[in-house]
Amino acid sequence: MSNAIRIHSFPLSGHAHRVVLFASLAGINHEVINVDLANGAHKQPDFLAINPLGQVPVIQDGDIAISDSNAILVYLARTYAPSYIPSDARDEAEVQKFLTLAAGEIAFGPAAARLINVFNAPLDMDTCRTIAAKGLHKLDAHMEGRDFLVGDAPTIADVAIYSYTAHAPEGGISLKEYPNVRRLLSNIEALDGFVPMPATPVGLNAA
Repeated sequence: MSNAIRIHSFPLSGHAHRVVLFASLAGINHEVINVDLANGAHKQPDFLAINPLGQVPVIQDGDIAISDSNAILVYLARTYAPSYIPSDARDEAEVQKFLTLAAGEIAFGPAAARLINVFNAPLDMDTCRTIAAKGLHKLDAHMEGRDFLVGDAPTIADVAIYSYTAHAPEGGISLKEYPNVRRLLSNIEALDGFVPMPATPVGLNAA
């Protein structure tokens, strides 16, 4: 690949982090462009021309623009890192299942709890905790005797669940009772090319 993928990102976004993390793990030539969300850069005409939804992450690959973090993972894997998405239909279905988990119980559980603690989001913490427990119990049970979520090597499924699961404690969601989840996170962090998402202080006001 001669030209770098342009990743429009925000350092404290787990959705954006999973895209940057995958590009780094897969050795995809990329450039990270941090968008000044606090000052509304994502609502300006030049950004809306790339992503009319006014959200990060979004990537540019030549004249192709892709938004939605999980969609981006699929595109990048299919295009540049096929080893991260199984060719076997059953295994690919398993990967899709965990992409759904990342967009569902992880997003509305630990990720939403983090929004409350870090960004003062007006959400219900009890609901977030209930959803988080459901999702994390699923992950922990699935990971019994496994090193990664699908098969014997990392896939985009692992990348999709990593960021908000690893940062669950920032939302007051403890991972203490989920040893298999903690082991999965450690296995991902041990991969060549791993890049962490910055920790954020509780009570940060992003407004």
